[in-house]
Order: sequence, then structure tokens, then C-alpha cells
Amino acid sequence: MDDLTSAFTQRLHHIRQRIAEACTHVGREPQSVQLLPVSKSFDDAVVQTAIEAGLQRFGENRLPAIQQRLQAFPDQALDWIMIGHVQSNKAKDIARYVTELHSLDRLSVAEALDRRLQQQGRGLPVLIQLKTAQEGSKTGLEPAELTEFLRTLKAYASLKPFGVMTMATQTTDVAEQRRCFALARQAVEQAREAGFDLPCLSMGMSDDLEAAVAEGSTEVRIGSALFGTRYYA
Repeated sequence: MDDLTSAFTQRLHHIRQRIAEACTHVGREPQSVQLLPVSKSFDDAVVQTAIEAGLQRFGENRLPAIQQRLQAFPDQALDWIMIGHVQSNKAKDIARYVTELHSLDRLSVAEALDRRLQQQGRGLPVLIQLKTAQEGSKTGLEPAELTEFLRTLKAYASLKPFGVMTMATQTTDVAEQRRCFALARQAVEQAREAGFDLPCLSMGMSDDLEAAVAEGSTEVRIGSALFGTRYYA
């Protein structure tokens, strides 16, 4: 086993251990929380190591990066998931290249996506992004608007909502982290009461996954804690 593989294997084990311990602490089964590796900005060699470890779903925040990954790994059954903010003018490429979209928060994007997807004859699983933190850098739908937004999305048959995504305030204050995650969970509970099937709560990252699991997360998005330090050009 080379150094890259050994380091990745250790980090993957540690993350899975953190997830399991967080679940046990609140009386949940560890398998109730899935891991979404966030491979954005990491080299293909690191991603290849993750694939060899059995991971098949990867989050990216830019469409060009997904296109590059598809070229780098053309013959493998992998899911490339768009987790970044998107504009309507990117609908064609999203419909063509993306397996899932985890950041839908505007009807203009939904309309453009549906039109492109209908042309291709395919559906697209989507998560609705909710804004639960007050930071200006965060985007998303207000939690109170979720149920009505889902009702409107029924007009776009190619879009398949299956849950929500949110990011907590960037802080070490666990109470504030949990406040954000609780807002998303409560919005999903209300939508479920209205008849919507939303099994996925994608919330929690490297620094706050424990708080997210405590508030019901079913998917945590892990980048640096899994792949190592990011180096931006």
C-alpha cells in the first residue's frame, strides 16, 4: 500500500468512526447516515484512491470540474453530484453531465432545467438548498418557503426532489450549528406532513458533522477531512 492510499484509508476510517460515534450518541444507527465525498479541487489521483476504496459518489461545485472528471474516469460507474450554486444559463450542461443537483433554490433554474431535461428524456434527482445561516455568503430558500416551493415544482415533471441541503453558520458554537440544522429538519418535517417524500437531509461537513447528525442528517458532505488539505491556485 503506497503512502497516498494509506493516508486516505486512515482518513476514511476516521470519518466513518466519527459518523458512527455521532449516531450512537443520539441513539441512531450508523448506517442511517451516508457519506458524500466532496472531491472539489483535489487531484484525479486522490479521487482514484477513493474509487479504489469503494466510493462511487462525489460532490463537485463547478460544472467544468465535473466535465473534467468525466473525461478522467470515462468507463467507471460513478455519480458526479453538483453541490455548488447554479445559474439558469448552465441548465444545458447540468442536464447533460450531472447525476444529482444538491443546490436548487430558484424557480427560474427549475424551469430552465426541466426544459433541457425534457429534451433529453431524463429525470434529475434534486435537493432543495435552504438558507439557515445568516451569513451573506450563504444562499438558498428560506425554510418557511419549502413546502410551497415543492408544490410549485410539481409543474416540472423531470425534477425529482428527494430532500434538502443546508450549511450551518461557520462557527465552533455547537448550539448555533444545531440551530441551523434544526431549521432544515423542521422544514422537512412540515413538508412531509404535507405529503412530500423527502428522505434526505444533506447537512454537516468536516467541522460540524456531529451537530448535523444530532439534528437528523442522513448525509454528510466531507472534503478536507477525507481527502486532505486543499491547495488553491
